[in-house]
Amino acid sequence: MNLFEKVFNHQILSRLEDSGTFMVTSHERAWLKTMLAHPAAQDAFLPETLSKLGGILEKDQVMDTTEHLLEKARSREKHVYHPLLRPLRQSILARKGLRLSYEGKSGYVNVDHLGVPLKLEYSMIKREWYLHWINLPRYTVMCTRVKKIHSATEAEVDPAEQERAALQLAQKLHARRRRVVIEIVPLYNEELSRILYAFSSFEKTVAYDAETDAYRVTVYLLGNEFEYLLSKLRFLGKRVRVVQGQYLINRMLESSTKALSRYAEADTVSEGTPITTTPPGSAAGGNRP
Repeated sequence: MNLFEKVFNHQILSRLEDSGTFMVTSHERAWLKTMLAHPAAQDAFLPETLSKLGGILEKDQVMDTTEHLLEKARSREKHVYHPLLRPLRQSILARKGLRLSYEGKSGYVNVDHLGVPLKLEYSMIKREWYLHWINLPRYTVMCTRVKKIHSATEAEVDPAEQERAALQLAQKLHARRRRVVIEIVPLYNEELSRILYAFSSFEKTVAYDAETDAYRVTVYLLGNEFEYLLSKLRFLGKRVRVVQGQYLINRMLESSTKALSRYAEADTVSEGTPITTTPPGSAAGGNRP
């Protein structure tokens, strides 16, 4: 696949994503039909949703897992689904308030806090669900583990107060928003799709400079997302270069300097250490003939 095809495919996928259209393979449809047969699907989906998905996947075959999957001994299983996920999701869609009782880091239970739920987020690393919500009395943005929520009941919230909370949230997020410009080294333009995929979880724009034959990716992120972006930059290595964003430039320079000094010390030790060899078949410290 040449560079033009990669850019064209990226544009098509971006437009499909913006329009809410998803491309699904036959293997993914078979996997989904298999997962819908699991008993947990009855709790995770509404009956009408299950019926609709079943009708769409009626002609697809169920994935045969008997010959391809082997279950080995494992640690204690963490269930992805939580009973509060559905009511929390419905409250977010209906833009309703909630009264939450949740457990803090110290183990103390905060009872009956009025708030507005914003979004549910799943951490692939910790394998846990998080609820982002606004604490209305203090107008602060909270992030709480769903498993730490003891109860969540719907509550009436004044629309004017809800709009005020949303406005303050937007102002806080805008103040915390950062802008970073990353340039793709022209030598690696053929890997454009792979590089852009590494930044797929960030809000970004891509620009191309015909004079220098270089792509520039402008990434917008919050302050607590810098470490994750750093891991992506280290993974891409010499394919990219940070041109705007002094904090990232300093961190990448620091990592590079430490790596170079570490390997420089290793080279010095190896050069100054005498190398001894033992003939094959002889034992170290053995008697000479």
